[in-house]
Amino acid sequence: MARQVTYVFKGKLKTIQFTYNQFHDMYEAVADAEGVDLKSFFAMEKQLAMSCRGQGIAKNFRLTEFARMGFDKIKFVRDEEPEK
Repeated sequence: MARQVTYVFKGKLKTIQFTYNQFHDMYEAVADAEGVDLKSFFAMEKQLAMSCRGQGIAKNFRLTEFARMGFDKIKFVRDEEPEK
């Protein structure tokens, strides 16, 4: 099932299609859509995961780095509930 991800990149609101078959998470999808290379990001994220405990540090790193790359407000688009 395809989903949509909405995000702001360098001040412009954009929406893309997303499937878990193609990407691990929505952050990878938006980076791919904008042509951003994540090799060094993944290396640092892996080092943080190995040296730090807890999800908070990795999540904070991810949010900070994506903001530095120009991304903001990355989220899934919710489908409207069908009317009954």
